[in-house]
Amino acid sequence: MRLLLVEDELDLARLLRQNLEKAGYTVDVAHDGVEAEYLGNEGIYELAILDLGLPLRNGLDVLKNWRLKHNTLPVLVLTARDAWYEKVDGFKAGADDYLGKPFHTEELLARISALLHRTHQHSGGRLQVGDLRLDEDRQQVITTMGQVHELTGVEFKLLRFFLHHPGQVLSKSTLMEQLYDFDSDKDSNIIEVYVNHLRQKLGKHRIETRRGQGYVFKDLTP
Repeated sequence: MRLLLVEDELDLARLLRQNLEKAGYTVDVAHDGVEAEYLGNEGIYELAILDLGLPLRNGLDVLKNWRLKHNTLPVLVLTARDAWYEKVDGFKAGADDYLGKPFHTEELLARISALLHRTHQHSGGRLQVGDLRLDEDRQQVITTMGQVHELTGVEFKLLRFFLHHPGQVLSKSTLMEQLYDFDSDKDSNIIEVYVNHLRQKLGKHRIETRRGQGYVFKDLTP
Protein backbone atom coordinates (compact mmCIF):
# COMPACT_ATOMS: atom_id res chain seq x y z
CA MET A 1 0.00 0.00 0.00
CA ARG A 2 1.54 3.27 -1.12
CA LEU A 3 0.98 6.35 1.03
CA LEU A 4 1.63 10.05 0.50
CA LEU A 5 3.01 11.75 3.62
CA VAL A 6 2.77 15.55 3.55
CA GLU A 7 4.74 17.13 6.39
CA ASP A 8 7.04 20.16 6.37
CA GLU A 9 8.82 19.39 9.67
CA LEU A 10 11.80 17.46 8.33
CA ASP A 11 12.64 15.52 11.49
CA LEU A 12 9.02 14.50 12.04
CA ALA A 13 8.62 13.52 8.38
CA ARG A 14 11.74 11.35 8.58
CA LEU A 15 10.54 9.63 11.76
CA LEU A 16 7.03 9.05 10.42
CA ARG A 17 8.37 7.66 7.17
CA GLN A 18 10.59 5.20 9.03
CA ASN A 19 7.69 4.02 11.21
CA LEU A 20 5.30 3.70 8.27
CA GLU A 21 7.82 1.72 6.23
CA LYS A 22 8.45 -0.53 9.24
CA ALA A 23 4.69 -1.18 9.28
CA GLY A 24 4.87 -2.36 5.66
CA TYR A 25 3.83 0.76 3.76
CA THR A 26 5.56 2.34 0.77
CA VAL A 27 5.90 6.07 1.43
CA ASP A 28 6.57 9.17 -0.64
CA VAL A 29 7.06 12.47 1.19
CA ALA A 30 6.11 16.02 0.16
CA HIS A 31 7.25 19.00 2.23
CA ASP A 32 5.06 21.74 0.77
CA GLY A 33 1.50 22.16 -0.42
CA VAL A 34 2.25 22.65 -4.11
CA GLU A 35 4.20 19.39 -4.41
CA ALA A 36 1.61 17.61 -2.28
CA GLU A 37 -1.28 18.68 -4.49
CA TYR A 38 0.55 17.54 -7.61
CA LEU A 39 1.52 14.14 -6.19
CA GLY A 40 -1.93 13.53 -4.74
CA ASN A 41 -3.43 13.85 -8.21
CA GLU A 42 -1.14 11.17 -9.66
CA GLY A 43 -3.59 8.38 -8.82
CA ILE A 44 -0.99 6.04 -7.29
CA TYR A 45 -1.72 6.42 -3.57
CA GLU A 46 -4.10 4.51 -1.34
CA LEU A 47 -4.14 7.23 1.32
CA ALA A 48 -2.65 10.65 2.11
CA ILE A 49 -1.47 11.86 5.52
CA LEU A 50 -1.79 15.62 5.25
CA ASP A 51 -0.45 18.28 7.60
CA LEU A 52 -2.38 21.56 7.45
CA GLY A 53 0.41 24.01 8.26
CA LEU A 54 2.36 23.81 5.01
CA PRO A 55 4.51 26.32 3.11
CA LEU A 56 3.55 27.56 -0.38
CA ARG A 57 -0.03 26.28 -0.07
CA ASN A 58 -1.80 25.34 3.13
CA GLY A 59 -3.13 21.85 3.62
CA LEU A 60 -6.78 22.88 3.72
CA ASP A 61 -6.47 24.45 0.24
CA VAL A 62 -4.67 21.33 -1.03
CA LEU A 63 -7.53 19.19 0.23
CA LYS A 64 -10.18 21.48 -1.25
CA ASN A 65 -8.42 21.45 -4.62
CA TRP A 66 -8.24 17.66 -4.63
CA ARG A 67 -11.95 17.40 -3.99
CA LEU A 68 -12.78 20.04 -6.62
CA LYS A 69 -11.07 17.73 -9.13
CA HIS A 70 -13.19 14.81 -7.84
CA ASN A 71 -10.10 13.23 -6.35
CA THR A 72 -11.44 10.71 -3.81
CA LEU A 73 -8.06 9.88 -2.24
CA PRO A 74 -8.67 9.07 1.45
CA VAL A 75 -7.10 11.80 3.58
CA LEU A 76 -6.01 11.67 7.21
CA VAL A 77 -5.32 15.20 8.41
CA LEU A 78 -2.52 15.96 10.89
CA THR A 79 -2.63 19.26 12.71
CA ALA A 80 -1.34 21.01 15.80
CA ARG A 81 -4.58 22.95 15.88
CA ASP A 82 -7.10 21.40 18.23
CA ALA A 83 -10.00 23.88 17.97
CA TRP A 84 -13.20 22.00 17.18
CA TYR A 85 -14.24 24.44 14.44
CA GLU A 86 -10.96 23.85 12.57
CA LYS A 87 -11.72 20.13 12.56
CA VAL A 88 -15.18 20.90 11.22
CA ASP A 89 -13.61 22.98 8.42
CA GLY A 90 -11.36 20.05 7.57
CA PHE A 91 -14.22 17.57 7.41
CA LYS A 92 -16.26 19.98 5.29
CA ALA A 93 -13.29 20.29 2.91
CA GLY A 94 -13.27 16.50 2.46
CA ALA A 95 -11.05 15.04 5.20
CA ASP A 96 -11.79 11.43 6.14
CA ASP A 97 -10.16 11.48 9.57
CA TYR A 98 -8.27 13.83 11.90
CA LEU A 99 -5.32 13.36 14.25
CA GLY A 100 -4.01 16.16 16.44
CA LYS A 101 -0.34 16.68 17.26
CA PRO A 102 1.35 15.40 19.32
CA PHE A 103 0.27 11.81 18.81
CA HIS A 104 1.57 8.29 19.32
CA THR A 105 2.72 6.40 16.24
CA GLU A 106 0.54 3.45 17.27
CA GLU A 107 -2.57 5.63 17.03
CA LEU A 108 -1.55 6.91 13.59
CA LEU A 109 -1.04 3.34 12.35
CA ALA A 110 -4.37 2.24 13.82
CA ARG A 111 -6.20 5.13 12.14
CA ILE A 112 -4.53 4.44 8.79
CA SER A 113 -5.47 0.77 8.98
CA ALA A 114 -9.06 1.57 9.98
CA LEU A 115 -9.43 4.12 7.19
CA LEU A 116 -8.07 1.72 4.57
CA HIS A 117 -10.40 -0.99 5.83
CA ARG A 118 -13.40 1.35 5.57
CA THR A 119 -12.36 2.48 2.11
CA HIS A 120 -12.16 -1.11 0.90
CA GLN A 121 -15.21 -2.21 2.89
CA HIS A 122 -13.50 -4.53 5.35
CA SER A 123 -15.60 -4.43 8.51
CA GLY A 124 -14.68 -5.27 12.08
CA GLY A 125 -11.07 -4.07 11.89
CA ARG A 126 -9.95 -7.32 10.22
CA LEU A 127 -8.42 -7.70 6.81
CA GLN A 128 -9.87 -11.02 5.70
CA VAL A 129 -10.74 -12.46 2.30
CA GLY A 130 -12.24 -15.92 2.13
CA ASP A 131 -10.38 -18.20 4.50
CA LEU A 132 -7.33 -15.94 4.80
CA ARG A 133 -6.83 -13.29 7.49
CA LEU A 134 -3.88 -10.92 7.57
CA ASP A 135 -2.34 -10.07 10.94
CA GLU A 136 -0.96 -6.64 10.12
CA ASP A 137 0.88 -6.23 13.42
CA ARG A 138 2.82 -9.51 13.17
CA GLN A 139 2.93 -9.53 9.34
CA GLN A 140 1.50 -13.04 9.20
CA VAL A 141 -1.32 -14.61 7.21
CA ILE A 142 -3.61 -17.06 9.02
CA THR A 143 -6.08 -19.54 7.54
CA THR A 144 -9.40 -20.46 9.12
CA MET A 145 -7.86 -23.87 9.79
CA GLY A 146 -5.30 -22.17 12.03
CA GLN A 147 -2.27 -22.40 9.75
CA VAL A 148 0.10 -19.47 10.23
CA HIS A 149 2.44 -18.31 7.47
CA GLU A 150 5.24 -15.87 8.20
CA LEU A 151 5.69 -13.21 5.51
CA THR A 152 8.74 -11.29 4.40
CA GLY A 153 8.41 -7.52 4.10
CA VAL A 154 7.74 -7.59 0.35
CA GLU A 155 5.38 -10.58 0.61
CA PHE A 156 3.41 -8.73 3.28
CA LYS A 157 3.13 -5.56 1.18
CA LEU A 158 2.04 -7.50 -1.88
CA LEU A 159 -0.49 -9.71 -0.07
CA ARG A 160 -2.02 -6.77 1.79
CA PHE A 161 -2.63 -4.98 -1.50
CA PHE A 162 -4.13 -8.14 -3.03
CA LEU A 163 -6.46 -8.58 -0.04
CA HIS A 164 -7.65 -4.99 -0.35
CA HIS A 165 -8.47 -5.59 -4.04
CA PRO A 166 -9.84 -9.14 -4.36
CA GLY A 167 -11.24 -10.09 -7.74
CA GLN A 168 -9.66 -7.12 -9.50
CA VAL A 169 -7.18 -7.39 -12.35
CA LEU A 170 -3.99 -5.77 -11.05
CA SER A 171 -1.30 -5.01 -13.59
CA LYS A 172 2.39 -5.45 -12.86
CA SER A 173 2.88 -1.70 -13.08
CA THR A 174 0.14 -1.10 -10.48
CA LEU A 175 1.73 -3.64 -8.13
CA MET A 176 5.18 -2.12 -8.68
CA GLU A 177 3.80 1.29 -7.72
CA GLN A 178 2.60 -0.14 -4.42
CA LEU A 179 5.91 -1.85 -3.59
CA TYR A 180 8.35 0.92 -4.43
CA ASP A 181 8.61 4.64 -3.79
CA PHE A 182 10.14 7.11 -6.24
CA ASP A 183 13.62 6.70 -4.77
CA SER A 184 13.83 2.91 -5.13
CA ASP A 185 15.48 0.91 -7.88
CA LYS A 186 12.83 -1.21 -9.57
CA ASP A 187 13.40 -4.76 -10.80
CA SER A 188 10.89 -5.61 -13.52
CA ASN A 189 10.87 -9.30 -12.49
CA ILE A 190 10.22 -8.72 -8.78
CA ILE A 191 6.43 -9.07 -9.03
CA GLU A 192 6.64 -12.52 -10.63
CA VAL A 193 9.15 -13.64 -7.99
CA TYR A 194 7.00 -12.63 -5.02
CA VAL A 195 3.73 -13.80 -6.56
CA ASN A 196 5.38 -17.21 -6.81
CA HIS A 197 6.49 -16.96 -3.17
CA LEU A 198 2.88 -16.31 -2.11
CA ARG A 199 1.62 -19.17 -4.27
CA GLN A 200 4.09 -21.54 -2.59
CA LYS A 201 2.77 -20.54 0.83
CA LEU A 202 -0.95 -20.19 0.07
CA GLY A 203 -1.51 -22.40 -2.97
CA LYS A 204 -1.23 -21.77 -6.70
CA HIS A 205 -5.01 -21.39 -7.03
CA ARG A 206 -5.03 -18.17 -4.95
CA ILE A 207 -3.51 -15.88 -7.55
CA GLU A 208 -4.56 -16.17 -11.18
CA THR A 209 -2.34 -14.91 -13.98
CA ARG A 210 -4.17 -12.98 -16.69
CA ARG A 211 -1.77 -13.03 -19.60
CA GLY A 212 -1.07 -9.54 -20.88
CA GLN A 213 -3.11 -7.99 -18.05
CA GLY A 214 -1.70 -8.92 -14.66
CA TYR A 215 -2.95 -10.89 -11.67
CA VAL A 216 -6.23 -11.55 -9.88
CA PHE A 217 -6.41 -12.54 -6.21
CA LYS A 218 -9.34 -14.90 -5.74
CA ASP A 219 -11.87 -14.83 -2.91
CA LEU A 220 -12.34 -18.54 -2.21
CA THR A 221 -15.25 -18.15 0.20
CA PRO A 222 -17.34 -21.34 -0.06
